[in-house]
Amino acid sequence: MSEEKTLKPEVDREESARQLKAAIGEVIKKYIMVIALVVVVAGIAFLTNGKILSSPNITDIISKNGYVFVLAAGMLLCILTGGNIDLACGSVMCFVGGVGAILMTKGLPWYIAVLVMVVAGIIIGIWQGYWIAYIKVPPFIATLAGMYAFRGISNLIMHGEQVDIQSEKTMISVFGGGGNCYIPDVQVGNLYIGCMVVGVVLALIYVVVVALNQSKARKQGYSVASLKSVVPKTVVVCAVIIWVFYKLADYNGIPTVLIWIVLVLGIVAYVTNKTRIGRYLYAVGGNEKATKLSGVDPRKVYMFAYIVMGGMAGFAGILALARATNAAPTACVGNEMDAIAACFIGGASAYGGEGTVFGVIIGAVLMGVINQGLEIVGWPPFWADVVKGVVLLLAIVVDVLTNKKKN
Repeated sequence: MSEEKTLKPEVDREESARQLKAAIGEVIKKYIMVIALVVVVAGIAFLTNGKILSSPNITDIISKNGYVFVLAAGMLLCILTGGNIDLACGSVMCFVGGVGAILMTKGLPWYIAVLVMVVAGIIIGIWQGYWIAYIKVPPFIATLAGMYAFRGISNLIMHGEQVDIQSEKTMISVFGGGGNCYIPDVQVGNLYIGCMVVGVVLALIYVVVVALNQSKARKQGYSVASLKSVVPKTVVVCAVIIWVFYKLADYNGIPTVLIWIVLVLGIVAYVTNKTRIGRYLYAVGGNEKATKLSGVDPRKVYMFAYIVMGGMAGFAGILALARATNAAPTACVGNEMDAIAACFIGGASAYGGEGTVFGVIIGAVLMGVINQGLEIVGWPPFWADVVKGVVLLLAIVVDVLTNKKKN
């Protein structure tokens, strides 16, 4: 009897240790990319003596990488369908940028040119989606062909020369990320008050959304996370939101490109989480045959993903054109790789069926921090590619190992 009493506490301790280890492992697996972001930011902050966290550099990370957020949001939908990608989106950005710049130099109002650019992107998405969905051309091949073709067409329509739009002040201000591209605000002391108010409001909205989701899940009988896990996460997210907006308020306020980023990401988040087509995207990527047997036509899902991707490429082309104030046949080279890397670094599965907008944000911010940080340090640009390549490889390795455990 005494031996049983002695063994029981030891067994309980071992069981508690196993549960704790499993819980820590689950947290690390779930937030591995967030942890990676924190580590990279900390490392670059050390290398730059904290300059990467200054207000001008926080603003630059957002302004310079607006196209990454937008492209990655569209790329996420393609990846969800089964790990598929779009290699043409960088060339499409260049093409629509050239089209828009030429139209504006010919005297067409900038807002008409912008509409034409988005429509052109959508038409290209329909073109590529058709070959992928209905002719069954592998997405890699179909979009690789598009990458070459639209880069060539860009050279053709621009005659191999740069096209400037510096006279289009309104268009640049609305979509750009330059010195005058900020939301009008009231400055008190060193801070722009409107920017701070927006940050606080967004944090409060996040708290309300979390509370409503918890309440809705509980009413529908789903298991919900405990307050011990929800509250710390909510506090951290709110603190980050307020800190970012404090940094923006300490510089020039809210850059106009941030409004477009939030709008695009918000729409994609709603589509993937709250709509039927969003569920179909995950279903096709998870098990296309089962989805087809349930009455869903995978071809339409593929078409939807690539049409949206085309529209996103068109819109990203607008942001890139406005920031650079010119279009060139060599513009946007490698942008598709940044978008793909941002998705996979953010936790999207190379096998499809997994990925979130939150992950896209993490991945895009990580890419921006690496680019901006190593530029501040003064390292040659190729080192940024090396670091991004290593981080991307680690993200894919984690995905592969996770899928092996599932199987």
